Amino acid sequence: MDARLLDILVCPLCKANLEYRKAESELVCKPCKLAFPVRDDIPVMLEDAARPLGEGEL
Repeated sequence: MDARLLDILVCPLCKANLEYRKAESELVCKPCKLAFPVRDDIPVMLEDAARPLGEGEL
């Protein structure tokens, strides 16, 4: 994932910064407790595509 893209991407719901988790291929929003998938180096920033994070994943 391009570092410049990570600098400008924010959560589509709350506009918080996102954390990239390379091993899981996800962008994580801690305030919303959601993980957005990254498919073929393209972030899928749709609420319907995000998965809720469990307590141990924050």
